[in-house]
Amino acid sequence: MLARRLGLGNRGRARPCSPSPVGCGAVALTVVDHPLSQHLLTALRDRTTPPPVFRTLTKRLALALVLEAARTLPWEEVEVETPLERTTGRVLSGDLVAVPILRAGLGMLEAVTELFPEVAVGYVGLERDEASLLPQSYYRKLPPVRNRHVLVLDPMLATGGSGAAACAAIKEGDPASIRFVCVVAAPEGLAKMEAEHPDVDIYAASLDRQLNGRGYILPGLGDFGDRLFGTT
Repeated sequence: MLARRLGLGNRGRARPCSPSPVGCGAVALTVVDHPLSQHLLTALRDRTTPPPVFRTLTKRLALALVLEAARTLPWEEVEVETPLERTTGRVLSGDLVAVPILRAGLGMLEAVTELFPEVAVGYVGLERDEASLLPQSYYRKLPPVRNRHVLVLDPMLATGGSGAAACAAIKEGDPASIRFVCVVAAPEGLAKMEAEHPDVDIYAASLDRQLNGRGYILPGLGDFGDRLFGTT
């Protein structure tokens, strides 16, 4: 799978970065620019895409994003008996937790549970105050995350307020690592994550241009939750 790994500089600009999972001393963004990922993203951006198709596209794109995020999960070598002989192989080690940010993150959850059927699932409910653009918490239900690897799912990393708040809540449980998986990210959101959670790696299908005055990503794809659930 093709991916470009970027680090966020002090002025919010992308700069080349080593693909090492330790990052570049600042928050690291991996842009998953596989042709199929970009095909799916383009269809999601299209304002005429109806909610049923939008949900299907979201799941398919989330599969590609989560696969890339899983690239740096720990693994161990084991022996396995094939029908012909004994050989060695690799299996993922360590427990995984998925935490969708309600409500839009729910559209990405099925991709994780299909890839990792034994994953534990938690939920963080955050909504943005339309006047202040600050996140307000209304629900939190997390499994134990101590020494576990957490995937935070939120399609739009816009101001970064919700993402940063969710990561802060998860860190209270002392996880082994946190990976933030989104469809589209904005420079403002990356700057917020760099300031508060430089240890969290971010995976997205696109780094878009900027936010507008209402805190929506440009060019973006509109209100993800509304389009996902048909509440526009």
